[in-house]
Amino acid sequence: MPRSSAVHLSHFLASLLLLLAGLAAAYVRELNVFFTSLFNVLPTLVLLLGGSYCAVYRRQRELFLMVTVYIAYFLLSTQTDYYRDHGKVREDAAVVFHLCCLLLPLLFGVYAAWQERTHLFQDMVARFAVLLAVGSVALGLEQSYPESLLGWLAEIRWPALHGAWMSLIQLSYPVFFASFVLLLVQYWRNPRPLHAAQLTGLVGLFWMLPKTFILPFTLNIMCSQVMLMIAAAVAHEAYQMAFRDELTGLPGRRALNERMQRLGRNYVLAMTDVDHFKKFNDTHGHDVGDQVLRLVASKLAKVSGGGRAYRYGGEEFAVVFAGKSLEECMPHLEVIREVIANYHIQLRNQDNRPQDDQQGRQRRAGSGASSVSVTISIGVAERQPEQRTPEEVLKSADQALYAAKGAGRNCVVAAGQTRRGAIRTGEAVG
Repeated sequence: MPRSSAVHLSHFLASLLLLLAGLAAAYVRELNVFFTSLFNVLPTLVLLLGGSYCAVYRRQRELFLMVTVYIAYFLLSTQTDYYRDHGKVREDAAVVFHLCCLLLPLLFGVYAAWQERTHLFQDMVARFAVLLAVGSVALGLEQSYPESLLGWLAEIRWPALHGAWMSLIQLSYPVFFASFVLLLVQYWRNPRPLHAAQLTGLVGLFWMLPKTFILPFTLNIMCSQVMLMIAAAVAHEAYQMAFRDELTGLPGRRALNERMQRLGRNYVLAMTDVDHFKKFNDTHGHDVGDQVLRLVASKLAKVSGGGRAYRYGGEEFAVVFAGKSLEECMPHLEVIREVIANYHIQLRNQDNRPQDDQQGRQRRAGSGASSVSVTISIGVAERQPEQRTPEEVLKSADQALYAAKGAGRNCVVAAGQTRRGAIRTGEAVG
């Protein structure tokens, strides 16, 4: 079970902004010709652009989510256009609307929770088969038994649970609720922007359906926003894959290079290396080695003094202090070095990991199992007037890191200066 700390507001930020923008636009009563024309073509435009993006990058789950929303938009848009032009609904409006209220959350929840498989073509065929089967059965029943189907859909099965506030058929509410719980569990188990967008999009669809014939362009706007949420989540995850290190969760090398291009005239760069990491890997295995890297990354991520940590590569990390001097940064780096050196890692079975930090501390305090501590060496450099690029400063920090290694490791050394302090506790690897 993942820790709640993996849940981030940033996962929901883009989707919530799109949802709020859609709500605000839907309540605008009078629109000029430009916006009227835009809202008429917006869902199709979003599907073409977002769907093409998902297809190119083989994001089939997101593609079928968009297609599902667009099919519901197309069916309901036909009804709302007729109502707007003739002042009355079509004969099949009720049964089509009720079918959309039932099948839209059902298919949205199924496709949102349907993980991609290894065989992409087979996966695509299976998704298409589900969509075709559900659509064919619904169309066949609607064409052959419209009145019976309408009566079955509109029937109030649980009178005690029915309220005057319900503006959809009763069956749609448990389907929406089940889909929401399913997507909520999915996000809790695997927090990521796409799962957050699916949750927010389902909320938007739930709000949209009762307003379809009441607020003009509600259908066009909200369906477009939901598809945009999915496309934005795909772009967000693509950005994370390119700029964030998957193992440690820190920003990666590409993010560091981009950040260095936006530094001002005064800054400090630090290079950090895990001491004797190869020997540690050979002794304890790569799984424990990955645990060490995540530990070091989690401590470096909490560096004070305005520093920002990055995964540079392998067992090396970089820390950026923008607008700071060497004297201001050294105490914060010393604190991080000491915190890591004093942290004891208990070697345990990977299947018996603690659920949270408190349980982990209790196990480390009460268990007699073997434990090790890891140390790091840090080289730090402040930008000098003769250094024109951040790359030159980073090179100086790297040279200072080599000096720290030569000074015995587990210490912080500034470029051009002598070793500054060292601490070793427990069974230090280095």
